[in-house]
Amino acid sequence: MMLDPAATESAQVEDSGERDSAPDFELDDPQLDAILESLLLVVDSPAEVAQLASVTGTDPARVEQRLQAMSAALTARASGMDLRYAGDGWRFYTRQEFAPYVERLLLDGARTKLTRAALETLAIVAYRGPLTRARISAVRGVNVDGVVRTLLARGLIAEAGPDPDTNATRYSTTELFLERLGLSSLSDLPELAPLLPDVDLIEDISESLESDPRFARMNKADVPTAVVDTEVDDD
Repeated sequence: MMLDPAATESAQVEDSGERDSAPDFELDDPQLDAILESLLLVVDSPAEVAQLASVTGTDPARVEQRLQAMSAALTARASGMDLRYAGDGWRFYTRQEFAPYVERLLLDGARTKLTRAALETLAIVAYRGPLTRARISAVRGVNVDGVVRTLLARGLIAEAGPDPDTNATRYSTTELFLERLGLSSLSDLPELAPLLPDVDLIEDISESLESDPRFARMNKADVPTAVVDTEVDDD
């Protein structure tokens, strides 16, 4: 029997459309949980509730409720996986207590860490940002050009516009910083701010630094490439 090619092509298109469309029935909780698990296993950045709701054809409020229930269930049974809201969405993470085993498998002893200078600078920007390089230097007491470039290259800090007084570039932490720490916002940071100098003290120190010729180039919005120090700050 000969088949009409046009009819066959039409049937294939209709069949493909049926397969690609969302289900015309409501998913029960086990089905929805399984689908959400599959989606979260393949994302390379936290997935927003609205995105997951659109893919599953489910109300966002119900998706949020199921994600919270899944997270609580994983925690209750001490699973190696931890489902957390970080940055602006949900994602699977390995549980903190098992981090040494994960590092041993993935890094095989070759660990790349931020230097102490980078960690100090990152903490200052997180708790007191947005700040200019001069004001970061005021807190640390050393030039921070190299370490700021390192943090920029790693995507942990980003430019946050000019300072209204000096027109120098200010820096703040990024979504990647929050994601790496498993935080939803900077307000979730531990209460360490009292250990840092008071904002007024930073202002006083930075004003004295801004008058020092050695720090003059940090008060300019645009620094010529030819005079940029390319050595990483290891102080």
